[in-house]
Amino acid sequence: MPELDITVIRGLLPHRYPFLLVDRILDIGDDFIIGLKNVTANEPHFTGHFPEYAVMPGVLIIEALAQVAGVLVLRKVPDRERKLVYLAGVDEARFRRPVVPGDQLRLEVKVLHGRPTRIKAEGKAYVGDQLVAEAMLMCVLQDKGGPAPA
Repeated sequence: MPELDITVIRGLLPHRYPFLLVDRILDIGDDFIIGLKNVTANEPHFTGHFPEYAVMPGVLIIEALAQVAGVLVLRKVPDRERKLVYLAGVDEARFRRPVVPGDQLRLEVKVLHGRPTRIKAEGKAYVGDQLVAEAMLMCVLQDKGGPAPA
């Protein structure tokens, strides 16, 4: 599968600045996806987390993994412009080292099991070959404007 650039990603995900946390998709298959997030000093969360030692918040690393999972789910949905992928659960999250400006996150998501409207996936974030974060993710697909997942 060819890489997906930011234009294609914006066509799949509803997120926009400052909350679009995926810059490129490197590879995608039926049950896996690999994305990139370039971490820059210009991101707004670094003004307060932390001003003297910029560290990407762990919750944003998890969100980046969830957005990559969203691309995996939405690319197969024929009426995707009428759908949203919600992050419905996070389990077993672990953060191994700080992610700082200048790092490039490689975001790997593998579906463990799923149905058309719900997946459970393993997400791992790397800087180079070093694992920096990991979590189990539950994502659900719902109609836009419908009730949020319980």
